[in-house]
Amino acid sequence: MFCSGELSNVSALLTKGSTAYWYASRVRSFKNDGVYRRGPIQMRNALMPTETSEQRLLSPQKDTDWLHNDTWRVLRIQSEFIEGFGALAELGPAISVFGSARTSQDAPEYALGEETGRLLAKSGWAVITGGGPGQMEATCKGCTEAGGIAVGLGIELPHEQVFNDWVSLGIYFRYFFARKTMFVKYAQGFMVLPGGFGTLDELFEAVTLAETGKIQSFPIVLVGRSYWSGLLAWIKEQAIGLGMITEKEFASIQLVDTPAEALEIIGKAPQDR
Repeated sequence: MFCSGELSNVSALLTKGSTAYWYASRVRSFKNDGVYRRGPIQMRNALMPTETSEQRLLSPQKDTDWLHNDTWRVLRIQSEFIEGFGALAELGPAISVFGSARTSQDAPEYALGEETGRLLAKSGWAVITGGGPGQMEATCKGCTEAGGIAVGLGIELPHEQVFNDWVSLGIYFRYFFARKTMFVKYAQGFMVLPGGFGTLDELFEAVTLAETGKIQSFPIVLVGRSYWSGLLAWIKEQAIGLGMITEKEFASIQLVDTPAEALEIIGKAPQDR
């Protein structure tokens, strides 16, 4: 090892033409040509860093701001996809069911969720829900009591959310888009029970994916005529009437009154998966 006083003379000790000599000369030109290269990225002028990536890695960390920068966030996002894919790859046939988290256990919509989960399980389907309370809980309960698998895809929210007691397999996500991917990738259809903005978001995301050809042969069924009829009437009158949506695109949404009717559209789970 060289002591600090000898480091400035290292290049003079190297044989000209050797690999070590070339590297040492590159270090000098690297510093002096006004260009800093970090992997595939080139920086000049005000963007020139004062330390290398290795120096930052090995230096004592006085704060944790680096945990929140975009580079680290990409790794977190990647890990969510890896965890989700790994956990759900062998799930088998499943239907994603959406509905309000605010439905009380004595409400008719809760019973609707229970019946939905029960009928899907008896037809060989697993159910994928948000794993929370309300109709998500009801659907998981009906499915589990009928011997099916109830998946809960939780999401980090400002207020704490825990999985309901009927979730067979639960996965938490930080990011909505990673969670939404799992709802679509591992389901063969959507059943949408009465719900609020979150339910509407998931509904219109599915319709948009169908409209743009990202998903095909993917039934999207709204359950509850009295709840959904007003929304569909508005779409027909305004969006279709003004040419914003076509009749063909609108046809991807099917409306029924009961879970049994929805199941007639979706059918029984395939047995060869």
